[in-house]
Amino acid sequence: MAASIWKRCATAAVKVKCLSASLPARRWLLSSAYTDATVWEAREKDPQNLALLATTMDRTYDRNLPVSSLSVSRFVDNISSREEIDQAEYYLYKFRHSPNCWYLRDWTIHSWIRQCLKYGAKEKALHTVKNKVQYGIFPDDFTFNLLIDFYIKDGDFKSACSVVEEVMLQEAFDLPSTQIVSLYAMSSYQATRPQLAVSEERALGASLLICGLQQDNTVGLSAQLLGNALLGKVEMLEGIHAVFRGMPLFWGHGYLGRALAVMERAAASSGDVRLTKDALDYMNDLLQELSSTSDSDASGAESVGEEEEQEEKEEEEENVKKEDQMDEADQAERAKLPQYVTRFKELSSQLESEGKVDSASFQDSVSALAQQNLAAAEKPDLEQYLSRVQAWEADNRQLIAREKEMRKKAEEEKRERLAAKAAAQQA
Repeated sequence: MAASIWKRCATAAVKVKCLSASLPARRWLLSSAYTDATVWEAREKDPQNLALLATTMDRTYDRNLPVSSLSVSRFVDNISSREEIDQAEYYLYKFRHSPNCWYLRDWTIHSWIRQCLKYGAKEKALHTVKNKVQYGIFPDDFTFNLLIDFYIKDGDFKSACSVVEEVMLQEAFDLPSTQIVSLYAMSSYQATRPQLAVSEERALGASLLICGLQQDNTVGLSAQLLGNALLGKVEMLEGIHAVFRGMPLFWGHGYLGRALAVMERAAASSGDVRLTKDALDYMNDLLQELSSTSDSDASGAESVGEEEEQEEKEEEEENVKKEDQMDEADQAERAKLPQYVTRFKELSSQLESEGKVDSASFQDSVSALAQQNLAAAEKPDLEQYLSRVQAWEADNRQLIAREKEMRKKAEEEKRERLAAKAAAQQA
């Protein structure tokens, strides 16, 4: 049965190469073989009455006893409606805050995400992933891919990028397929020109940078440029501590300088590695914006009315507050901005003269990369997933067998206690 399923998966994956429709128009990425739940649904079933199971878990918690990971797994696996998603969320939360919290099974996390997507609760999937500390939901690469792809197909690139942020925080860009779907989500979201808060710029910048480091091509270098530029903007406006706090990033000043270093690498490369024009345009606009902000702060402006005077006063107080939060190294980095602007112009001219500027947009370059490489990247993922599901089933059977043994032992001990009590009463 597993062999026939795998044959269908492999056939569908090969068909991806033959599709000619553009990715943005179709809003698809992963093949139907990749997202197909046949392998997952073919697992051995363990039917449960959820009402009875919930009552048992509640009584166990009331007695201050730990609920087993197997009970939570059974509850999640037997979800059959949207309402039961909410109930399962509650028990995931309870389990995370119990003594057994470290034993939430990987297959339970995978099942939870699949159930959320199956019963129209994608927001619950994202909520629990974003609040992983409270729910214990740390998906694997394959599960992350399914969730990102689902949001991409739905056209919700902002939520897809929220999932990519979690991949970045877990430093889980190991699979080429995860890199591609993540870059596609981020490039599509950036193409909408969203208005980002500082925290969002930091998250998107870190995701682009760390994911881009995994790709040694035009897409990878362009992602690194954009990522360093976004982080450099946050560094210039908020200071370096606002950049690396809670992020797996280098604790050093000079992210705009690193963006320029990416341009230098592109200029020095001997292969067909270039930078996309819109990435360079974004860097140019960002430097102009920062220069304008710096000039405005330095020159100031005369107030012409009470309201404007109040606004200017509040702005000055906010700037003073930011200045206080910045150390001398932050101030020194700010002072380098004119040098960065000059160097950017020099490198831009060099890239143009050497033909190192790709006229295609960053989004189009990522789409082309997906069409070329994603089908090949899916095959090892599917092979690994098949073996992983089989291993999960083996582990689950072992847990069930252990549970039966423990129940049998508990019943025997109970009978012995009752027999001893009866004998003591007769004596």
